[in-house]
Amino acid sequence: MKGFVTSIGREDIAEYLSKQINCFYPDSDVVRKTDIQSALSIAMDRIETCFEKIELPYYRQGSMSYFNHLNGDHYSMFLYIISNELYKNQKINIATKVFLLNKALFGVDAFYSISLPNYFLFVHPLGTVLGKASYSDYFVVYQRVTIGANEAAEYPIFSERTVLYSNSSVIGNCHIGTDFVLGANSSLINTKVPHNSVVVGNYPAHVILNNKKKLINNFFSCGNK
Repeated sequence: MKGFVTSIGREDIAEYLSKQINCFYPDSDVVRKTDIQSALSIAMDRIETCFEKIELPYYRQGSMSYFNHLNGDHYSMFLYIISNELYKNQKINIATKVFLLNKALFGVDAFYSISLPNYFLFVHPLGTVLGKASYSDYFVVYQRVTIGANEAAEYPIFSERTVLYSNSSVIGNCHIGTDFVLGANSSLINTKVPHNSVVVGNYPAHVILNNKKKLINNFFSCGNK
């Protein structure tokens, strides 16, 4: 895939986002597009890097990868990324507003300080909660997924090529191997999962199966055959 195209220009994205922030959070600390532009360039570069690996049709326009500000999946991913870049630039108040905007628009709780990998994908991300886990590349998360800590404040550790289907959860001291799939309505708590696994059912009655289909290839071109 060669090239990257956006539905509106980068300056327009900055203005669009600033207007949304000020509409939802109309306090005296007005956010201007110039406040966002310092983080926007790196954020859009991250979007381009991520999207060029995604194999789904709504992420392409011809031979080019495509970002559409009116596609909820695209935009929710963008809101996490730019909030993370604003946080890195120590613009905490704006990062907080963007984080809250993601919650207001999509119900996505992906705090600006968490570190999602270069290649990740939100699919219908309504009600998704992503805690301070260790994430790796080619990470796919569907709606109503929860990733959180146990009572000892331990978070999961994910290896590359993970798919978490809807209404699933991974909690606590979980060490997840590569090429992992967690079925819809399934859960894990403080569990070690080997490479090439599909997990279905709820902890502690969950079942670990062999992942033979390499489902990650439905989402990413990641060289995993």
